[in-house]
Amino acid sequence: MRTIRRVCVFCGSADGNRPGIHDLADALGRLFAERQVGLVYGGAQIGVMGRLADAVIDAGGEVIGVIPGGLFSREVPHENLTELRVVDGMHDRKTTMYELADGFIALPGGYGTLDELFEAATWNQLRLHTPRKPITLLDDDGFWTPLFTLLDSMVEVGFVKPAGRRLLQRASTAEEALGQLAAYEFDA
Repeated sequence: MRTIRRVCVFCGSADGNRPGIHDLADALGRLFAERQVGLVYGGAQIGVMGRLADAVIDAGGEVIGVIPGGLFSREVPHENLTELRVVDGMHDRKTTMYELADGFIALPGGYGTLDELFEAATWNQLRLHTPRKPITLLDDDGFWTPLFTLLDSMVEVGFVKPAGRRLLQRASTAEEALGQLAAYEFDA
């Protein structure tokens, strides 16, 4: 079992239209605080990002936001974080979040969530950073099902190796997601 001190969560700066996503963000935030797992995230106070950060803060946990200065007008930086790191651009944001975290969880989101998710998976696959860090996608209503169908198709046609496919796990509860991060074993 690996020690999980901080988890980076990729998620939307929009609210989405499924209330279950907010419930998952709330549950994950409370669990982080309860288990003394720090949250690393995109630094915004809006959308699912803001909801998650508020849940951790309200439960007394640590929250580190990482936001490019150029996104202040779009993502509105959260004002009540343990720490807000302002970086130069999106690549710096992803690099900083990767360095701060012991693993990753992706809640539902849009293009930015997918960008961050796939870059972290690619870094693991190519072993660009050590140690490699586990990734779990969290949803309770099938949001990620089409993505996993695509990944399985990519394995089937030979663009992704089975070991690469196993880099992304899936969970339906906050407890399951944290458990998967702690128990994950990378293929040699």
